Amino acid sequence: MYCETSTELEELVERARPYTSDGKVADYIPALGKADPKDLSIAIHHLDGKCLSAGDVEKTFTLQSISKILTLALVIMDHGVEYVFSKVGMEPTGDPFNSIAKLEESVPSRPLNPMINAGALAVTNMIHGSTVHERLGRLLALIHDMTENSSIRYSEEVATSEYKTADLNRALCYFMKQHDVITGDVEELMDLYTKQCAIEVNCHDLARIGLVIANNGKDPQSGRIILPKQIARIVKTFMSTCGMYNASGEFAIKVGIPSKSGVSGGIISAFPNKFGVGIYGPSLDDIGNSIAGIKLLEMLSARYELSIF
Repeated sequence: MYCETSTELEELVERARPYTSDGKVADYIPALGKADPKDLSIAIHHLDGKCLSAGDVEKTFTLQSISKILTLALVIMDHGVEYVFSKVGMEPTGDPFNSIAKLEESVPSRPLNPMINAGALAVTNMIHGSTVHERLGRLLALIHDMTENSSIRYSEEVATSEYKTADLNRALCYFMKQHDVITGDVEELMDLYTKQCAIEVNCHDLARIGLVIANNGKDPQSGRIILPKQIARIVKTFMSTCGMYNASGEFAIKVGIPSKSGVSGGIISAFPNKFGVGIYGPSLDDIGNSIAGIKLLEMLSARYELSIF
């Protein structure tokens, strides 16, 4: 797809880029530690087909926690709303995304929401399929539909790096298995989850996914329904309340656009009935969000009065 380079976006990217020096890449996952912290790029896809961009928007990175909104949509299509939310809650949390504390405190012991790691693992556990390959293939098929990019795959290097350093996620899984939140083999779940997080995209792909979510699950170009409207609404709601980890409230006030981040530095945003945004900036703040990516969205929201609130 042809995408027009926007001088206004270029200006905002260059204003936000200095903030990259205030963060650091996610080197606790060795493969992610190789990213250039100064990278920053953005693509915006509009309902009418217009696309604007700035920076190296073709550079690929892994979805990481952005994949959580996609697996959530998939399992709701697989099982229905009632079943999915019998296993995982709907409430925001002020705790870090990888915390086990609320699992110990909650009765019944289920994750508070699908955007924290415990909730995402419970959701991934629900994907239909008899093998890791089949289940991952179903997720990739959904992503191919939403992006119109059938070449999207996962990075074996990143998946392997995450799998070898995922002991805290394993602990979350065993805790939830003890309390019947998840079933099956934990190592198979970890294999699937790390491959899910390692799916590689670029800013265009993220913006296209955001556009479909913004358009209530419909591909605006073909008119095809990819996600049922109710599921797109649920996804946008979680992006608004829980999408930026335990900084979601501050982000809602300063930016006010449904968004989801990942520790690779990606941010996806879905402005209802308008456009989708994909951002890549691997330098992270202390919470795990792209530090310059958030600043870029703040500037964009302020300049064009984009807050939905």
